Amino acid sequence: FTSTRDFESSDVKFIEFYFKMILLEVNNRIVEETLTVKFKNALTEQKPESVLVTVADFDGVLYRISNPKDDKTKVNVSISLKFYKELQSHGADDVLKREYGDMIVSPEEGFDVTVQLDLANVPENWEELVKKCGLLKRNCFASVFEKYFEFQEKGEEGQQQAVIHYRDDETMYVEAKSDRVTVIFSTIFKDASDIILSEVFMREFREGKKASHTAPTVLFNNKEPPLGLKDTDARTGEGVGYITFVLFPRHTNSGTRDNTIDLIHLFRDYLHYHLKCSKAYIHSRMRAKTSEFLKVLNRAKIEEETKKKPSYMGAKTPFI
Repeated sequence: FTSTRDFESSDVKFIEFYFKMILLEVNNRIVEETLTVKFKNALTEQKPESVLVTVADFDGVLYRISNPKDDKTKVNVSISLKFYKELQSHGADDVLKREYGDMIVSPEEGFDVTVQLDLANVPENWEELVKKCGLLKRNCFASVFEKYFEFQEKGEEGQQQAVIHYRDDETMYVEAKSDRVTVIFSTIFKDASDIILSEVFMREFREGKKASHTAPTVLFNNKEPPLGLKDTDARTGEGVGYITFVLFPRHTNSGTRDNTIDLIHLFRDYLHYHLKCSKAYIHSRMRAKTSEFLKVLNRAKIEEETKKKPSYMGAKTPFI
């Protein structure tokens, strides 16, 4: 596709497909399932076994589930984020201390945060602890959002904009005003078709604003950063896109902010996941259509002449 018009003129029912889009899970299911097995074995008094599981998550995040110093009755859940120091400057340590309390121990080598669980003393709320461990990445991210949501709620303006380099070439910016919080994601589109598809996605988000007046405002900039980043070192050029969310008090108040954080911290991954899904869907439709054309061609038969017309060119006739 070379333009949005080309996409719209195709036979892909994008609108129908859009409403079938799924949300990515906020938690890490592998972490939760691994810890659930460990706790259930402990409750049934089975002999504890050693564990060493390394799990990759979005944005280059790594989890590791292991036993500290070969103590099989304890399980460490560690996480590594390349941008954790930036989150620390916005109160990540305080948020994790609030969520995990005494379970926070000294980080294992090569990791930023470690939560330790004791299988010898299983608490009654062990299922809740498992869910919290599955949300470790989300809770690290939550610190920057909670900080700027508080600024907005208290009407504090002029605070320095938060800059989180959550991927090697992509950045998140958060800024608070008295009446709103602006969250900007910069992202890289490696294929030209991704830019066209993303423009369609963003237009659908704007249409969603018309359908629901409580939805946040969503803006999309291609190649150039939005006005709020004009005086910064924000990247420009081909394949660079900026998605801006304008969050109002109804999105940032204490009753709704948890859900807002759940959704917005995964938006970049959500967008690229569905871009890939859309391209896979388009390719499957193209393959299906090609298969239909091949069937038509295979059924086609060229009629062969059963009788050849006699040729009189050069024919010999008797002389009378």
